[in-house]
Amino acid sequence: MGRGRVVLERIENKINRQVTFSKRRSGLLKKAFELSVLCDAEIALIIFSSRGKLFQYSSTDVNKIIERYRQCRYCKSQADNSLEHEAQSSYHEFLKLRAKYESLERTQRHFQGEELEPLSFKELQSLEKQLDITLALTRQQQTNKLMAREDELHEKVLKLQDLNKQLESKEKDVFSSLILDNNNSAQLNARHMDQFESGTTLNTCMFQHQEVVSKEKTVDARYEDSQGNLNKNNGWL
Repeated sequence: MGRGRVVLERIENKINRQVTFSKRRSGLLKKAFELSVLCDAEIALIIFSSRGKLFQYSSTDVNKIIERYRQCRYCKSQADNSLEHEAQSSYHEFLKLRAKYESLERTQRHFQGEELEPLSFKELQSLEKQLDITLALTRQQQTNKLMAREDELHEKVLKLQDLNKQLESKEKDVFSSLILDNNNSAQLNARHMDQFESGTTLNTCMFQHQEVVSKEKTVDARYEDSQGNLNKNNGWL
């Protein structure tokens, strides 16, 4: 028959309590030893009985294990404290930013003429001064931009005027070169015409000379014929 379930509560009988303590202490020490050997773990076990008697087990030096435990616990507590501090600071920063955001939204609504009823007379005067200052700064900024734009356009006009002058000078140069070319071509044409006229006159003179020579030859031939006929007639006679 199996052992029944043990109720986990304080044993009232001192003898039974002492016997159970001895048995379970030995089993706990045995399990700690087995765990240190099988898993190569550093184990420190400290037990105080109800009478204040100390029982301990450690796989290595118990003081080194305790010191290592303190360092790990201290680093962990510092990490936890730092995380908690960062969380708190982040939360406070979030609250500040949210309050600032709400204030800016409220100021913007006031500038737009909304929710002015809760404001006092001094607050309304301050809001009016802020609006006047804002309007003056806006007008000044607009004037500065207009003046800068005017200066830019003036520079563009000057550049265009310079470009127009350059184009006009180039146009004049081209026109003068065209006039010179036309004059040179006219002179060449006049020279060609003179040469053509002189050649034509020479050809005319040669043609007239040839006609005169041919006429003279015709007259000489006729004269010779008439002289021959005359000699024939004289011989007959």
